[in-house]
Amino acid sequence: MDVDTEVIAERRHLLALGYRMLGTVAEAEDAVQETYARWYRLTPDERDAIASPRAWLTRVASRVCLDVLGSARVRRESYVGPWLPEPLPSSTFAGIGRAPSADPLDRVTLDESVSTALLVVLEAMTPAERVAFVLHDVFALPFDEIGEVVGRSPAACRQLAASARRRVQDRRERAVPRAEHDRVVQAFGAAAAGGDLAALVAVLDPDAVLVSDGGGRVSAARRPVHGAENVARFLLGLAAKHPDASVGPVVTADGLGFEVREEGAVTGIITLSVRDGLVTDLRMMRNPDKLTSWQ
Repeated sequence: MDVDTEVIAERRHLLALGYRMLGTVAEAEDAVQETYARWYRLTPDERDAIASPRAWLTRVASRVCLDVLGSARVRRESYVGPWLPEPLPSSTFAGIGRAPSADPLDRVTLDESVSTALLVVLEAMTPAERVAFVLHDVFALPFDEIGEVVGRSPAACRQLAASARRRVQDRRERAVPRAEHDRVVQAFGAAAAGGDLAALVAVLDPDAVLVSDGGGRVSAARRPVHGAENVARFLLGLAAKHPDASVGPVVTADGLGFEVREEGAVTGIITLSVRDGLVTDLRMMRNPDKLTSWQ
């Protein structure tokens, strides 16, 4: 394989990296495009001197993502309504990540690393924490290489990853086995389809929260909806406003979720979190810019 072919072949790897760091495919694609632009700005001699194009591309893409993360919070302050990571079919980046020999007790699974629930946790981290965590725990880069990306010592990067891992572990300890998650979500779906307010409230945690991301493109709740009864009323009201919409189960990286279709097109993806036999969190993506992978 010649060098140019080898470089182009890394595109999917770089997209998987960028998505986990930035939370949307569009931002990941922009980061990858910038990474390739920097590669082709090198002279032929400079490119020939790079022993591992994959390693070089990974480092540069990570630096680009670090810069994007530094400005993301400012940009999201002007976002219309709540911002959510883009949900993806669980097979989108299947198999792209750390080596299979990595310790599963210390690191997230590849499916989990693209779940909306985990990406929400990553959003709360500092840019350096997020980059260190993704590079080490998901892509198995050593801390000396991560230090070159974030501009810190290997020891400091180890601390960043450890701090991020604690936040992730807190979420994982509250998570339930996939079979239980799917059972509760199926019960929730049946209650919602029945249109019975009391039945729907009964499968929701009293402190349930629904977050809806329309990005200003479509109608969505401008603020999170709190409380089982409020969430249930919101969902039933939404169903009444869209009588021609069909809602069906779909497999997501978070487990069983729901796909909303209108006139044959996907207009919503709902991912859920479960605890103690009840639905605790509902994340409703309605922004069409973040639904392209489902069409």
